[in-house]
Amino acid sequence: MEITNTSGRRKTSVARIYMQAGQGNITINGRDMKTYFGNELLENIVNQPLAVVEQVGQYDIKVNVGGGGISAQAEAIRLAISKALVGNSEEVRPALKKEGFMTRDPRMVERKKFGKRKARRSFQFSKR
Repeated sequence: MEITNTSGRRKTSVARIYMQAGQGNITINGRDMKTYFGNELLENIVNQPLAVVEQVGQYDIKVNVGGGGISAQAEAIRLAISKALVGNSEEVRPALKKEGFMTRDPRMVERKKFGKRKARRSFQFSKR
């Protein structure tokens, strides 16, 4: 029984997963996925890589995730699961890459600059 350990990132979220053969239980931060997300769309995002390679319910996945919002966390988990599946068998890589699950999304929030209200938004200009 081999455990695959990978990580995935999105915005400021970092997901570390431990994947092994099992009944398909996904535990996130010690809670079941359904209670953690409470949103079917986010659960589908997490299950997308498993659905593409038709291995839903074949792996037990334990996830530690932190940072960011819940949608960024779901996408970080999706990247980590994709990397773990490729680590188990290299022939699933083209299918996952075609769907875009192997690419780390580099978009981050731009930092606030001094003399500005936000990153680029200036204070309201008053002529008089």
